[in-house]
Amino acid sequence: MNVTAVEVEDVTREYRLGGGVSVPALRGVSLTVGAGDYVAIVGPSGSGKSTLMHLLGGLDRPSSGRLLLGGRDVAALGAADLARLRNEVIGFVFQSFHLLPQTTAVDNVALPLIYRGVGRSTRRRRAVEMLHRVGLGHRVDHRPNQLSGGEQQRVAIARALVTEPAVLLADEPTGNLDSVAGAAVLALLEELNAERGVAVVIVTHDREVAARAHRQIVMRDGEIVDGGNP
Repeated sequence: MNVTAVEVEDVTREYRLGGGVSVPALRGVSLTVGAGDYVAIVGPSGSGKSTLMHLLGGLDRPSSGRLLLGGRDVAALGAADLARLRNEVIGFVFQSFHLLPQTTAVDNVALPLIYRGVGRSTRRRRAVEMLHRVGLGHRVDHRPNQLSGGEQQRVAIARALVTEPAVLLADEPTGNLDSVAGAAVLALLEELNAERGVAVVIVTHDREVAARAHRQIVMRDGEIVDGGNP
């Protein structure tokens, strides 16, 4: 299936500082992420990786150029419509997990479904199914402080996938994990990518992590210097 999950066309992003000073974070970036892609974005600190990730996730808007999420131009969307589209198209996994500490695993996973207006019983059923899918069916009623780092990241992955997104954005997903737990998380992402067709985009400083992706996007000084669109 040849479907574009996210498309970035000649995008720039500038941040304005005091005194009328503008700092360019992205300089004419173009990138297409299709269904089933597995992409790693790499580059030194300050290269624009995080800025690009925020744009790909609909968390920010470009200063110029075109950004399409699920085929829709974000420039034409108001804040509420963009938030709704983000909930439908994008799943997020962060280095620091971002789980609610006093909330059980199943309720953490079900959280995005609340914003979809899904009923309580259906939310729980779908969240439990997803926790089983990531190997945590025995941890549904555990809170984050009762889980290992690797298990917390699996909860975060389940939460990202419970809405059945077109693309999963993972920002340093193994950064807070030991090598064994990190390898298990990557194997899970790769399995979900292969079996469910979810596009996976990983931002990482780790070249070994990046080497596992099907495609590497190398950034420097706000530009893609290798692996971008032809």
